[in-house]
Amino acid sequence: MFTHMQVHLRLPARTLFEGPAVSLTATAANGSFGMLPNHIDYVTALVPSVLLIVMAGGEEKIFGIDEGLLVKKGQDVDLAVRRGVPGDDLETLRQTVDASFTEMEEEERVARAALSRLEADMVRRFTSLRRPHP
Repeated sequence: MFTHMQVHLRLPARTLFEGPAVSLTATAANGSFGMLPNHIDYVTALVPSVLLIVMAGGEEKIFGIDEGLLVKKGQDVDLAVRRGVPGDDLETLRQTVDASFTEMEEEERVARAALSRLEADMVRRFTSLRRPHP
């Protein structure tokens, strides 16, 4: 019988959390669920919510997460989410999530605008190549 599971919470560019846990609480499209070390292997899509990880000493790690995927295989639990932020408590987590996700959305908007400009410039250049030269 196992007493902990190894949890990996990953964002697209980095690992947000990695460590042993005695329990985990997350939310899928059909509702919240809990997971203990001997839980069966499991795969589910996650929805934007609060992720709670309880460490061996009883310490709780709280994260605000965006949509993602949870895969449990053996004693390994891998969570891949688009966005996520750690919080100290539920009171401040909402403010942290709002500020962080708003900033990320603005950065994504700026990146999409830059990409659109590059695509438009590339189309103009290809169009000029196809024009007959006198």
